[in-house]
Amino acid sequence: MQRYFLNENPTQQFQLPADVAHHFVTVLRANIDDQAEFVLPDQKTVVLAKLVAFKDEGALMEIITEKTVDVELPVTVTLVLGLAKGDKPELVVQRGTELGASQFIFVETDWSVVHWGNKVDRKLARLRKIAQGAAEQSHRLVIPTVTYVAHLQDINLADDTVKVVAWEESAKQGETAQFVQAVKQAVGVGQMAIMFGPEGGLKETELASLTARGFVPVGLGPRILRAETAPLYALSALSYATELERNGG
Repeated sequence: MQRYFLNENPTQQFQLPADVAHHFVTVLRANIDDQAEFVLPDQKTVVLAKLVAFKDEGALMEIITEKTVDVELPVTVTLVLGLAKGDKPELVVQRGTELGASQFIFVETDWSVVHWGNKVDRKLARLRKIAQGAAEQSHRLVIPTVTYVAHLQDINLADDTVKVVAWEESAKQGETAQFVQAVKQAVGVGQMAIMFGPEGGLKETELASLTARGFVPVGLGPRILRAETAPLYALSALSYATELERNGG
């Protein structure tokens, strides 16, 4: 079932926004009585609606049922990502959205090979569109935010956020406890930020800057993960610890 996000609460019958109508009617070729789900602005309520009429300016829907659901991670997760090459940012945003991330912050680091420069607005627009599509596809209730900062010191997080940084040397040394402990702590406060370097990793001076701001270096297992793999591994591990294992007893 196709899912969309609404910016305003609908009436019993409501007209689709132009972009949604284009996708539902033109791309998906919806017919009368075809149905779709819509997430309301409260990010908790989902309505099921059917197409009742075609309009010159779009399409008219009618609400059938309404339900409250909870499919979000119990921890609000921010991924802080050093700029990586190629389509890696797109991959991480798409898959990371499917896995439950709530925010992506891209940051230039010393070993970032690429620099967005005057392309920032265009890059962010594309990544936000990818995040929205992935949120619809995976039936999320929240579209993750995607932002950019030029320097590590510009990263702005809530004071009570549990902060960790994936550090290759910690993995090489077999350190495995810190991430587990951080996840347990994050369940209590509800917020966690995980920093990942680009392909070349982070400099020790950057690590020192991060630890001074409360980031704890963590290992993510005994294997060295690619820049685009590590964030997805971390989200999967966090989901297992906070959803599957917890709910499975």
